Amino acid sequence: MTWRQPRGWNVCLACPHASWPCGPPAGTWPGSCSRPVHQGVCMEVSRLRPRPCDEAADTSSGDDPQQLWLVLEGIQDPRNLGAVMRSAYFLGVDRVITSRRNSCPLTPVVSKASAGAMEVMDVFASPDLASFLQAKAQQGWLVVGTVGCPGPEISQSSKVPVTSCLEFIWDRPTLLVLGNEGSGLSQGVFATCQLLLTILPGRHLPPGLESLNVSVATGILLHSICSQKKGFPVQERGQRLQDS
Repeated sequence: MTWRQPRGWNVCLACPHASWPCGPPAGTWPGSCSRPVHQGVCMEVSRLRPRPCDEAADTSSGDDPQQLWLVLEGIQDPRNLGAVMRSAYFLGVDRVITSRRNSCPLTPVVSKASAGAMEVMDVFASPDLASFLQAKAQQGWLVVGTVGCPGPEISQSSKVPVTSCLEFIWDRPTLLVLGNEGSGLSQGVFATCQLLLTILPGRHLPPGLESLNVSVATGILLHSICSQKKGFPVQERGQRLQDS
C-alpha cells in the first residue's frame, strides 16, 4: 500500500523552523475548522478589522496622478466582497474603503473568496462615506460613481455626466465608488460623484438584466481603468502573442 502525505504536511514540517506550534490533525479541530472546506491547514490568528478611515484621508495624492482607491458602499455578500478585493489587488488598486454601516465585515469567508488578498490589502472603513468623498474631492481627487445601463431615470434625476468605462481617461487620482448589490449608491454618496461610469452591453437587454453582479462589474471597470497605467503589461503581452 502506498502512503500518501496528508494535506498540509509540508506546512506542518515547516512550523518548527518558524517557531510555530503545530496542533493535532484536522479531524480533531473544533467549530468551522472541522468542516472540509479548507486545504488541510488552519491557523489561529487575531481577527482582522479595517483601519480607521482617518488614516487614509490624511494621505495626499502626491506626484502620482494615477492613484486609484476603490470605495465600497454597503456590499453585504461576503463572497462578493472577497471577489471584489481579489480583483482589486490583482489589478493594482492602491486602497479599499468600505462603509462601516450596512457592510459585510472582514470574515474568514471574505478572506477565502479573496484568495487571501484581504490579508495583504490596505482596507479602511468610514462611518460617513459622503463626507469622506467630499473631503477627497476638495483635495483634487476625482469621485467616480458607477451605474447600470443608463436609462431615463438617471438622466432625469442627475446632471452628473455618464460615460462608458471604455472612454474614461485616467489622468488624476481617482476614487471609484460601487454601491450595494440591490440598491446601488445611496443618495448622499451619489450626490458627491463628479462622473458616472457604466458598462455598455453587447445586445439589447430585457428588463431585469440591465446590470451585472457587483464583483463582475468591478473586475471590468478596474481593468478598463488600470490598463491605462504606465507599465501595465497589456502591450508586452500583445507583443509576445505577435512574436509567437
